Amino acid sequence: MKAVWYEALGAADKVLQYGDVEQSQPGDGEVRVRVEASGVNPVDTKRRLGGRGEMPFRRVIPHLDGAGVIDAVGNGVAADRLDQRVWLYEAQGDQPFGTAAEYVTVPDNRAVPLADSTSFEQGASLGVPAMTAHGAVFGDGEVRGQTLLVTGGAGAVGRYAIQFAKLSGAQVVATVSNEPKAELAKSAGADHVLNYRTEDVAACVQEITAGQGVDRIVEVEFGGNLDTSLKCLKIGGVIATYASQAMPEPTIPFYTMLYQHVVVRHVLVLHLPNEAKQQAIADINRWLEQDALSHHLGLKFPLAEAVAAHQAVENGAVGKVILDI
Repeated sequence: MKAVWYEALGAADKVLQYGDVEQSQPGDGEVRVRVEASGVNPVDTKRRLGGRGEMPFRRVIPHLDGAGVIDAVGNGVAADRLDQRVWLYEAQGDQPFGTAAEYVTVPDNRAVPLADSTSFEQGASLGVPAMTAHGAVFGDGEVRGQTLLVTGGAGAVGRYAIQFAKLSGAQVVATVSNEPKAELAKSAGADHVLNYRTEDVAACVQEITAGQGVDRIVEVEFGGNLDTSLKCLKIGGVIATYASQAMPEPTIPFYTMLYQHVVVRHVLVLHLPNEAKQQAIADINRWLEQDALSHHLGLKFPLAEAVAAHQAVENGAVGKVILDI
């Protein structure tokens, strides 16, 4: 089968290879999926660059997310799963092969039935972004009647977070860096959209909430935004953060946070408790069946042009970058 892989860490154009590899066979409790679309996440590029540890295997076929059709099942898997449309999560989470290939073998539970109304490209957009957003929004309980601040509201995680919070009865304030991104956040349902480059986010949030502050923050840049976040958050509020790229080792104002009784929740989808993952899958699939979600697709490349796809993600491409398998 055709696949993309790397055998050393480094720049995409130096280490990514394209060619033929042996087609995998499903083991006990596994399914094999004929991949139609593979989603490229920032974490996929960071893993390849070495920012998430050393090479875990001699050869890695990258990408956690994807979508396709089950074409073979292993022992212990119901035969009626054959020919089922599915979306994939954590395909390359703890094994050497992910979705950057014509076929991928995964544990049965990581191949989730995909609604007929959802395209394979949209299905490949879920995985890391949607499940991260669910963990950040609901990690501390239901949000009905609450106000959430979603930073980076035009991003993959942020845009799903806005939708999940709105579908669950919350008010949402989102931050963005420009007008096109403001339109993306508004199209996801944000009640208020703030440009953090031109507006005083903390002052605007306090005005929106009548001085009460927000209940939760879904945070894309923990360190860089911490001072502002603490000015936006009510006593006992939650910062649910999944990234801190600009300031990876932030200094924590301990007593300020102590006296605000702030909860900081780290959200890493690979390590979400299984119960949380299953709840995320159930909610996401319910909303897909209801056609309640919108997806922001970005650039699309053929499998053989995976280098260009990775470079696009590294250069900040807006919208989910897809490999068309």
